[in-house]
Amino acid sequence: MTARGLVGLDIDGTLILPDETFSPGVVDAVAEVRDAGHEVLLATGRSWAATERYVDLLGITSEFTVCSNGAVTMRRNGDGWDRWHVETFDPGPVLTMLRERLPEARYMVELGTGQRLYTAVLDDWTLDGGREVTFEELAAQQVSRVVVVSPQHDEEDFQRLVAEAGLNEVTYAIGWTAWLDIAPLGVDKGTALERVRGELGIDGHRVFVAGDGRNDVGMFGWALRHGGRAVAMGQAPEEVLDAAGERTGVVEDGGLAEALRGLL
Repeated sequence: MTARGLVGLDIDGTLILPDETFSPGVVDAVAEVRDAGHEVLLATGRSWAATERYVDLLGITSEFTVCSNGAVTMRRNGDGWDRWHVETFDPGPVLTMLRERLPEARYMVELGTGQRLYTAVLDDWTLDGGREVTFEELAAQQVSRVVVVSPQHDEEDFQRLVAEAGLNEVTYAIGWTAWLDIAPLGVDKGTALERVRGELGIDGHRVFVAGDGRNDVGMFGWALRHGGRAVAMGQAPEEVLDAAGERTGVVEDGGLAEALRGLL
């Protein structure tokens, strides 16, 4: 039986607080929407290794999870998961250009297999099974994602860097702390969700997505083009709020739970 709708949810700043506890009411709200017949799945910038626990904690039963800003879509296979669709690109040119401008930054890439390679340890990033390598080895891989961390630079610095560098061969998002997240050109959460929607046969006007970051803007546009709903968290940057069709409360006040219950 086709689901009532497709619900795609960001994790950080949407489902969870900065300390990684859940936003008030969200666990119950996700269960209620799931039990009402909606296909609820996560759509996150996190890698699968940093996402799987939330699938389990939230009791999500969807066979799909969108990770790495849409570059990786996981699909259930019995009790396990397969990397159902993976997008990769050659990061060499963009990494070389960025290192010229940010020589002190730390760099990480995620391979199509999910393994992470990094030039130096990145605090607050899941690096289990990862490997420290030279910049040259890092840049020589086909990757699904590049992360650039430069704590001495702020959001405004990254915005200026992106403008000066003309990053038009990739898709990028600037995080709410000092990192730049780069994906293959034309790939975002929305492109991955469209692939899932087609596989499940859910009408486009029955999609609902929620998020709080610049990496959610593509997902918002996808939902709205299909006649669906796109909800920004109350604390989102102005450009993210502008991209959404609706706004809910801030994550600390249970804004997502409030928006989800509007589906019931």
